[in-house]
Amino acid sequence: MKFENVLDEINGFGKFQIMIIGINFLGRFTLPCHFMLSNFIAAVPAHHCDIKSFDNEGIFKNLSWEEKLLVSIPVQQDGTPSSCQMFVEPQYHLLLLSSPNVTEMLTVSCQNGWVYDNTTFKSTITSEWDLVCDKRDKNKASATIFFIGVMFGAISFGSLSDRYGRRVMLLVSYISALIFAVASAFSTTYEMFAVLRFFTGFCITGIVIVSAVLSVEWVDVNHRKLVGVVDSFSWSVWNCVFPGIAYHITDWRWLILCVSSPLILSIITWRWMPESARWLIANGKFEQAQIHLKKCAKMNGAEESSPILSIETLATIIETKKTDQTYSYLDLIRTPKMRKIALSTGILWFCLATAYYGISFNIQGLGLSIYLTQFVYSLIELPAKGTVYYLLDKIGRRPTQMGALLCAAICLGINLVIPKDLSVPRTVVAVIGKGFSSASFSTVVLYCSELYPTVLRQNGFGYNSFMGRLGVALAPFILLLDEVWEKLPQLVLCLLALTGGLVARTLSETRNRFLPETIEDIEQQWKNKKPLS
Repeated sequence: MKFENVLDEINGFGKFQIMIIGINFLGRFTLPCHFMLSNFIAAVPAHHCDIKSFDNEGIFKNLSWEEKLLVSIPVQQDGTPSSCQMFVEPQYHLLLLSSPNVTEMLTVSCQNGWVYDNTTFKSTITSEWDLVCDKRDKNKASATIFFIGVMFGAISFGSLSDRYGRRVMLLVSYISALIFAVASAFSTTYEMFAVLRFFTGFCITGIVIVSAVLSVEWVDVNHRKLVGVVDSFSWSVWNCVFPGIAYHITDWRWLILCVSSPLILSIITWRWMPESARWLIANGKFEQAQIHLKKCAKMNGAEESSPILSIETLATIIETKKTDQTYSYLDLIRTPKMRKIALSTGILWFCLATAYYGISFNIQGLGLSIYLTQFVYSLIELPAKGTVYYLLDKIGRRPTQMGALLCAAICLGINLVIPKDLSVPRTVVAVIGKGFSSASFSTVVLYCSELYPTVLRQNGFGYNSFMGRLGVALAPFILLLDEVWEKLPQLVLCLLALTGGLVARTLSETRNRFLPETIEDIEQQWKNKKPLS
């Protein structure tokens, strides 16, 4: 007997499953906010050297602010004051010249810090710790440090969730992410902030991988795609809300506190979150599984005393002799078919994540404010993911995954040949490419959760998430390749998307198939899994 037979008996998609999806939907609010937080807290306001050292000269004091800037700071080609350079001494003769030539005048780097324009942002970590000019690398590193934490957190929470259960590790992730996020808002140095952001990323990734798997493991075959798409929609919906929050809260410390505070609600609602009955059965905890299944039956209006919910019947879902076995990441490569799945999905996640975030970081030229731009980029994903919901059952998981990535690769390829001065066509194509990559991301979470067996599903999710976050961490560095050749970043992203699409073609279709429970199910090619009529 399969677990899907049990779900059919107690209604595999009723109030109980809707409760789980709702709790997870709310719990995922903070995820896109923290993932995109650097766009706002690490933003670089307009800035120039502080010229207070010149204030002790009598002539200087009598000048207007614009005249003070003119004689103190060289002007850039766009007419704005230089961000990193100042004159060695005031150049008063520039006041008498209509078109001054400052190229031969002696300049030095800013000697007394910087003055920042606080029109858009009241404060950022950039202005807090002067992460500009020779320290601009630290500014860029703040996002990378966070994603490195996410990368290692994915591996850790994936393994711990398979060992200790989905529910308890979800709570651990909620609490630890809240603690480190709040602590980061009170950082007194950049180094302290960087360390706390690393651990915030490490802990918050548990919410991603645990909640997604927990939702999938509680629903029947017909509604798995709905759960996958709803989880993906939660990212885009909350990402649309985030710019509005950032617009009204322009102090970086308060912004972190604001987007982290909903985790308190998540901790409260956790008490109603059930453990995965699949995981309990796979680990021989039949009595606990029975309790949760009966609660599900009661809430869904099904028969609580059904013979199929007896411990003896539940024990037949998985061989008892296997239940005492502890699984690890090594089990992903011990057997031939598992090894093939792990290799293929790992490459797929790496290519997809690199292409998606590479496109996201590289879209320019819309001429919108940073808040409106962030909103538009999030809004674009909604129709893409709505289309995925239709295609997952219409043509299947594999064609959807493969087709979306190949179309993203085509868009990247088109932008290779469009001249740079045609900004509007390039932007339109880039936005379409982002939509396709978003559709692919919406598919990959559900698809890969269906490919891995229950005993290794969280390990598989953790490993795949690790590979994806590795791609995210590398995406900014790929964009720096334009120093070698202007179109090289686009070419690399195009080749990665193309590779991901071709790798997706090697995976098995999972539409209308029961979830595999053990490694043996995978190695037997799911011979006992029959498509639903």
